Amino acid sequence: MFLKNYHQNKNKEIYVIFFLISFSILVRLPVVFMFGDTNIENEWGSLYNNLVIHGKLIYENFDEILLPNLWMPPLYAYYIYFFSIFSSSETVVTQLVLYSQVAMASASVVFFYKLNKNFFSKNISFFSSLLFSIVPLHLYACSQISSISLQVFLIVLFLFFFFQIVKNCSFLSIIGFSISSGMLILLRGESIAIVCLSIIYLFLFFKVSVKKILLILSITLITTSPYLIRNIIIFEKVIIIKSFGYNFWRGNHPLALKKSLVEGSEIHYGNLREQVKKIPKDNFYRFAFDKLYFDEGIKNIKKEPLGYLILMIKKGMSFLLINYQSMDPKYFHPLNYLPLLFLGITSLIGIALYKKQSSKFNYLFLILLAYVGIFSLVAILPRYKLIILPLQIIFTSVFIEKIKNYYVTFKKNK
Repeated sequence: MFLKNYHQNKNKEIYVIFFLISFSILVRLPVVFMFGDTNIENEWGSLYNNLVIHGKLIYENFDEILLPNLWMPPLYAYYIYFFSIFSSSETVVTQLVLYSQVAMASASVVFFYKLNKNFFSKNISFFSSLLFSIVPLHLYACSQISSISLQVFLIVLFLFFFFQIVKNCSFLSIIGFSISSGMLILLRGESIAIVCLSIIYLFLFFKVSVKKILLILSITLITTSPYLIRNIIIFEKVIIIKSFGYNFWRGNHPLALKKSLVEGSEIHYGNLREQVKKIPKDNFYRFAFDKLYFDEGIKNIKKEPLGYLILMIKKGMSFLLINYQSMDPKYFHPLNYLPLLFLGITSLIGIALYKKQSSKFNYLFLILLAYVGIFSLVAILPRYKLIILPLQIIFTSVFIEKIKNYYVTFKKNK
């Protein structure tokens, strides 16, 4: 009898996973057909083309002086470049990247379902995963040449393996967590803080042994080591990316303070442009460039500290809810902002309702708080909302579970 129930449950689980993957692929393919990018543009185009032409990761080209990239995180550029193995046509490579993002997003829905089962029933986990799959911003992301799809996938993997370590701390879970940690670091600069917080949390609150913590750190370091070694050789520093100063300035710009949270921050003012022109065009160009903008951002804040403090709070709330000051007319399409507003409100309610004694939910809240804190310091682009979407849906599920429990209790009492 036990074996029969076990096999039945296992078969049901396979059907659920198959449905989630199939559904996610089917709803994304039309989005790619209708809205998909047709070529690789902007910063990713520069990195990709230089990889193809020169075989090196180069972002700037000053009169044939090729400067090694330190501006953009490397992982997504190499991700795009991988598909050039199959074709020399940029159009074909673009299509392959987009279809791979469809598959990746569908896989992330499955891992999100498994992640949710650490906290909720199968039914709520299934509902949460469907919700995660069909959020319009998440649907649209796979049709764009942007690192956000890869980041959402890696964040879900990272969280999934984190709780696998909490559950049994197997070698496989440590490998999965460590590799996803290393890849996140190679994808986004703020991931260093998220990974460090998570490892400290594992040690302090889930009592993972020092030996296993050292193993996690070692595998994470091995994952990032090829790029770290490259940067040590070129820049003589242990560094992944050097762009915080510029992004900090963009988020603390006088026009951002007066007009909106982001718009206008690309406009140079004063003598910044002239100072940039004077920076030597050598391997250390980005260090000087970034410091210049960071110092300018600090000056802005010192001139009007209260105003920028309020701006940071506004940016944090816009990240959690919606950016009501966005000047992008597409942002306020009901299919975009209404789901984001709904998830923002319900997740905040879920945060208020969850049991504060739960180390698991406290960890998720800490990571959410860390992301909000980091992005309140810099410029926030609409796609960044996807970074915290999995966390927000989990807290929304807390709210849904409370409603369900109240309804069941009410029905019994009646």
